[in-house]
Amino acid sequence: MKFGNDMITFEEAVAYLKDMPRFTVKKNPADSRDLKWFLKKLGNPEKNLRIIHVAGTNGKGSVCAYMSSILREAGYCTAVFTSPHLVDMRERFAVNGKMISEEAFLQVYCAVGDALQEANSVNPGVLLPGEEAAPEFVLNFYEYLFCMALLCFAEEKPDYCIIETGLGGRLDATNYVDNKLLTVITRISLDHVQYLGDTTAKIAAEKAGILRPGVPVVYLDGDADASAVICRKASELGAPQIPVSKKDYTFLGFRKKYIDFSLRSEYYNYISLTLHTIARYQMENAALAVRAVEVLFRSTDPEENGGRLCAGAGCPTVEEIRQGILGCFWQGRMEEVLPEVYVDGAHNDDGIRAFLDTVEQDGCTEGRRLLFGVAADKDCRHMIQRVITSGLFDRIAFTHMRTARSLSLEELKGLLAAYPEDRFTMYTEADTALRTEVSGRQPGERLYIAGSLYLVGEIKESLDHDQF
Repeated sequence: MKFGNDMITFEEAVAYLKDMPRFTVKKNPADSRDLKWFLKKLGNPEKNLRIIHVAGTNGKGSVCAYMSSILREAGYCTAVFTSPHLVDMRERFAVNGKMISEEAFLQVYCAVGDALQEANSVNPGVLLPGEEAAPEFVLNFYEYLFCMALLCFAEEKPDYCIIETGLGGRLDATNYVDNKLLTVITRISLDHVQYLGDTTAKIAAEKAGILRPGVPVVYLDGDADASAVICRKASELGAPQIPVSKKDYTFLGFRKKYIDFSLRSEYYNYISLTLHTIARYQMENAALAVRAVEVLFRSTDPEENGGRLCAGAGCPTVEEIRQGILGCFWQGRMEEVLPEVYVDGAHNDDGIRAFLDTVEQDGCTEGRRLLFGVAADKDCRHMIQRVITSGLFDRIAFTHMRTARSLSLEELKGLLAAYPEDRFTMYTEADTALRTEVSGRQPGERLYIAGSLYLVGEIKESLDHDQF
């Protein structure tokens, strides 16, 4: 692939990135060249960024979005790196709430490519007998994008840089940065067990790998085993621990397609907040985001705060927090894409639990139907069992997705063999499923689409190209 001054289009760059290996390429143990080494080749673009690092199983992207929205409402410039994207790869790079331009994307894509070529073009010199030439240094898909993000954000010079981990935390590419102001750990549950471990404690240990000495950690205190691991690691590092739990917020009710709730603030007592969503699980993520922002501005001067917690200079006001939460939009999470058509990125067992909790209390009285697609590397059997036995849907349709990770129709049929055949419909393509299910609804009937972020992306892409 050509870089630098060679002519290349945005579409060619995206195609090249899509063809890259998705997972970490194992380096030669004798080769000291790792991502930290390569970041030095890039000029250490991360060194002047003020970083908030977010890990967890579910809710990471939402917490990043809520934090960014609050900070922007208070007048700060933010840069946010998240994954995955749903339709456009530039969604992963947001500056002040907007994805970067194609020109900016292409500029940092070429800069990383040029640095990679230069890193591999150094004259190896004369090899001594028995020596082997160093293998080519390569980046995988995610590492390449993360390097692009750091270059982009270094150029933008935001007040705060919010970075979401990709997979796990301890070994994640994003964990090569050290200059963190704050770490945040969202809900932890069983997912990617083949990489992270088969218990919440083991997974929490991987997530807690993002902690740094003396850097505060705000975490969801939802699973006792996970919380114990996080607290133990934080104590070892002398990192202040700030838990957030269900005791910190109270659901007040639905108001049309909004949620009203109250939150216990560190500085402002209880504050009333409104979410522009019907997703009840977003109360948890919003609470984490508010607490994280408050900790970011916590006063540490004992003479100033008289020994009690106090908001430091520049802390967002109650009204700025309120407007930041209300004005936040995070696509693919109980997002209404058409009238009474909702897409949700629930893609693991805990995500499905939260999704069904919301559906159960959505107030819909005219019937519900579900379009469901799932990746083969998830706990498919249990996820499908949950949606079928919930009794919440009058009709359930299943679809194959374009991604190679999709559960095949044959595998899907096998999982559904235990249930009456007349209860389900199966589609080979998501766009056909969407069109058929939307047109087949009864007046007032609500359609939910869930099971995979890949499915959400395909649905949103179909809506971008077709008229419904």
